[in-house]
Amino acid sequence: MNDGAAAAADKPWVMRTYAGHSSPRESNALYLRNLGKGQTGLSIAFDLPTQTGYDPDSPMARGEVGKVGVPVAHLGDMRVLLDAIPLDRMNTSMTINAPAMWLLALYVTLAEEQGVELGELTGTTQNDIVKEYLSRGTYIFPPAPSLRLITDMIAWSVANTPKWNPINICSYHLQEAGATPVQEIAFALSTAVAVLDSVRDSGQVTAEQLPAVVERISFFVNAGIRFVEEVCKMRAFTALWDDITKERYGVTDAAKRRLRYGVQVNSLGLTEAQPENNVQRIVLEMLGVTLSKQARARAIQLPAWNEALGLPRPWDQQWSLRMQQVLAYETDLLEYGDIFDGSHVIEAKVASLVADAREELDRIDAMGGAVAAVESGYMKGRLVSSHSDRRRRMESGEQRIVGVNTLTEHEPSPLTENLGEAIMRVDPAVEQQAIDSLQAWRDARDSEEVEQALARLAGDAASDRNLMEASLACARAGVTTGEWAQALRSVFGEYRAPTGISGTVGAGHRAALEPVRVAVEQTSRELGTKLRLLVAKPGLDGHSNGAEQVAVAARDAGFEVIYQGIRLTSQDIVSAATQEDVHCIGLSILSGSHLQLVPAILDGLRVAGMGDVPVVLGGIIPDDDAQALMKLGVAAVFTPKDFDLTQIMAEIVGIIRARQLPRTTQIPANRSTSA
Repeated sequence: MNDGAAAAADKPWVMRTYAGHSSPRESNALYLRNLGKGQTGLSIAFDLPTQTGYDPDSPMARGEVGKVGVPVAHLGDMRVLLDAIPLDRMNTSMTINAPAMWLLALYVTLAEEQGVELGELTGTTQNDIVKEYLSRGTYIFPPAPSLRLITDMIAWSVANTPKWNPINICSYHLQEAGATPVQEIAFALSTAVAVLDSVRDSGQVTAEQLPAVVERISFFVNAGIRFVEEVCKMRAFTALWDDITKERYGVTDAAKRRLRYGVQVNSLGLTEAQPENNVQRIVLEMLGVTLSKQARARAIQLPAWNEALGLPRPWDQQWSLRMQQVLAYETDLLEYGDIFDGSHVIEAKVASLVADAREELDRIDAMGGAVAAVESGYMKGRLVSSHSDRRRRMESGEQRIVGVNTLTEHEPSPLTENLGEAIMRVDPAVEQQAIDSLQAWRDARDSEEVEQALARLAGDAASDRNLMEASLACARAGVTTGEWAQALRSVFGEYRAPTGISGTVGAGHRAALEPVRVAVEQTSRELGTKLRLLVAKPGLDGHSNGAEQVAVAARDAGFEVIYQGIRLTSQDIVSAATQEDVHCIGLSILSGSHLQLVPAILDGLRVAGMGDVPVVLGGIIPDDDAQALMKLGVAAVFTPKDFDLTQIMAEIVGIIRARQLPRTTQIPANRSTSA
């Protein structure tokens, strides 16, 4: 047709909202409401204990149960979570990585109980552990056994759940961690190569089955605000995946080589300042993964406008769902072929991205592949450096963010008139309720059957047998998430990934930084020792991007920085503060667990005789929570509005001087938030 219109309109993508909170029952009610509003798939958010293989009664789970997702500790929880949802008619995405095999085992067991043919199950488990080492931090095991779990799960799925995508290679969180478009493409594709090589070399699939494996590899990408560049990124992604699967794995069927991907638009780009602007950001970012037909997402989930403030309410999620529906059902987008075909501007940008990504892929391949690039710290270091460069551009004003570092004047927003009601709050009682429910489950099950299932799992882990059948046996026996993970921990051990901050060049000696460096040097001289800052992430929150940037900025300002990575207990932090004799402790918490974790650290410091050491806090902290914590002794609270780390370093120096040199320095005004 001369006007480029398609003969028939394309089907819309699968529409999801990323959701789950408090308990399986409350999350189930939310899912049923969302499906009733026209949502066409589920995207299940699990809480951090579930994602890291702990039961709700584990000391590591304190303060984290039901906060950023739903706790699922056993098959009974999965039954409640998906009650009245027919799994043969549902496309389900599960954001779960280290225990992905376990959650799939629970899902499959529930499907069997529903009488569903396993061949009818559609959806995906994220299951990308490589990016967990680089960004989100919800890993458990070292790279080699983690890759084995992924390999076993893919091999089993291809044979038993052929419509299910057993892995969703997730470049989304790479962009959050600072990845450029080239890095996002290259790091994600290198992960896919590592996974496919492992499956091919495992001997669990035949050469004839390999194209079916390739077809079931899916991706989960990030769509940023530069939506023209995002269109080009996805066209480059598609072209490179087609080349890799044809050249490296010999897949001749073009349909099996097609890039299958879902998307969540960029939560990193949401701002706490003038949050109403997030609505148009979300829409523009959605366009980047829908406008080009040949590179259009298969599934889309949009964040809510207020996710930089806290947990969104059902109404906020509805608003985001409606954005998708308006684009799909009211516009003419789906009536045309690819509207960018023939554009010399788009083609040139795509060619540039492809060339640069190939160069990065070759570099990683020469290192021994994605796993080796993780273990060496190469990938993490590149991401921290890229993120640091982004921060520099924001601080200098080179990268303008409306309402944050430019055009900050604004009228009061009716959306946030009562900020305490603009977000959902999880009832603190849910943690004890989850613990009580867990105990009741344990009391009702056959303990001998549980022990036998766990013994089989550990035995298979110590051998080369596929671990999926043993995991299914555990699910049917009533094993819990923490028990499954502990059985594998006993065989595989645990892992601590490189932090990526050593060798990263940050802000350098910019003019704004120099007065801070002078203040740090002067204070060090007056105290007779170099200023030492402990940067710490308590609890299970593995989103370390902000903490890493704080560590880099503090080092650039002249501090001696102690940073031990993620997943620390309050005692770990107190011990490090004592051993290093630090002058200030900076805590980073994004999971909503600050009201439980921070007081425990303050108490521990007082017991250790370090109650005079100032503690500052950064994260997504509602203002009333910030005020409560400052009454308990926190010296300052920084939120996403506080993007200027150079200014934050200046404030930290002032806080130290006020505590350590009270006779010569006035106490600066503490802040709960800053513009």
